[in-house]
Amino acid sequence: MDICKCIENEYNVKCHAYKCDISNEDDVKQLHSEVNQLTKSVSALINNAGIACDKCLDDKSVEEFSHVINVNLIGTYSVTKHFCDMLSKGGTIVNVSSNDGIDSCYKDEMDYAASKAGVISLTKTMAKEFAPYIRVNAVAPGWVETDMSKKDIPESEVALEKDLILLKRFARPEEIANVIAFLCSDDASYINGEVIKVDGGY
Repeated sequence: MDICKCIENEYNVKCHAYKCDISNEDDVKQLHSEVNQLTKSVSALINNAGIACDKCLDDKSVEEFSHVINVNLIGTYSVTKHFCDMLSKGGTIVNVSSNDGIDSCYKDEMDYAASKAGVISLTKTMAKEFAPYIRVNAVAPGWVETDMSKKDIPESEVALEKDLILLKRFARPEEIANVIAFLCSDDASYINGEVIKVDGGY
């Protein structure tokens, strides 16, 4: 695990950035140790790391399938397991799933969809595990305008997907972040064990 420099932004907030492979439990343990040296309490944990491997069943190896599950699902579990002791009373966990984990599955993303469905199941179970002191919810985004979606998806496919969305566009990253911020705020103090789709109506 690599440690990046401390960053101070225009809001006078210091950010400590770490590069961590969450599918590697030793990395997660080291990350916990590093964060624990900075603070003894965490008010919010956002599990947002995720990968995809877009291949049909015949072309996708078991190793590739397993890697997606290990990062998206087991990684979410591992980070939560090792950081839950730092979450303060009244804290919150937000797991980032996907609308693929609910109903909009693609045949070349069966591992991704399965992992994100697992994140939803994990969220509901964790909500019971950590109640009543820590709230656990999930966000299920659809298509989002990111460097990855702009670079890796053909324009023709983007146009087809946008046509399926009621709002006829991909989400901006801040539109997903705003929902996560809401779930972490006191305004969402009575929301627990829920999954909020943010997909523009897909």
